Amino acid sequence: MSPTAMTSFDEVYTLPDPRGYFTRLRPYAYQTPAHAQPVFRALAAELRPDRPAMLDLCCSYGINAALVNHDVTLDELYAHYTAPAAARLTTAALIARDRDFYAARRRPDAVPALGIDASGPAVEYAVAAGLLDEGHAEDLETAEPGERLRSSARGVGLITITGGTSFLTERTFGRLLTAVGQPVPVAAFVLRTHDYRAIAGCLESYGLIVERAEGISPQRRFTDPEEQRRAVRAVTALGEDPAGKEAAGWFHTRLHLARPATTGTRAR
Repeated sequence: MSPTAMTSFDEVYTLPDPRGYFTRLRPYAYQTPAHAQPVFRALAAELRPDRPAMLDLCCSYGINAALVNHDVTLDELYAHYTAPAAARLTTAALIARDRDFYAARRRPDAVPALGIDASGPAVEYAVAAGLLDEGHAEDLETAEPGERLRSSARGVGLITITGGTSFLTERTFGRLLTAVGQPVPVAAFVLRTHDYRAIAGCLESYGLIVERAEGISPQRRFTDPEEQRRAVRAVTALGEDPAGKEAAGWFHTRLHLARPATTGTRAR
């Protein structure tokens, strides 16, 4: 299933804050970051002192960083950003409120969080709200990492992604891992409509072993019957069974966990 065959939500990623993102996606029950939260937290707990940072690829408004480093759930974030009180605020006032909101919920085991996204406004919000320690508005599909990203990447010990693998190629991952400079875990939640083999091959060429988790989880409801039909065809073409999953009205994702060959923890 090609990226263009999916409903585009591009407009919500260029807004100055995440209210439009949560308002637009709530009717479709988008939930992958909630499924990723315990996985990413467990991996973040394994970060080494010389590689203490988590880097979230396609980070948008810093949602994965919010869920990893703060005592908050995705459902609470939906409520937080779609409440009438939030709608009355300017972006500046929302950022000020969010800095207090997240500071009060900061976990003692929080890790440094970096983010990369092609959307400058989304990255700027995430940094201003205190969710990202450092943000990079870059598109690694079209350009090499900038000097600041290359420097910061040397402290990265974990790469995460919950959205975007369907729109990225191995080019992004190769450029990023070159900047990181050594094999580090890459945890990606990948739509079953997407063929991840080219990216997995790239990760393996950098000294990682890629494993597919046995279980799968719902991502969001389809926006219309045609999107569902295309998804059913795509997963079937990839040898997956859509019964009870895409055929029942939902995109589904699977965790693909890549780890250096010297580590032994398996994807679940």
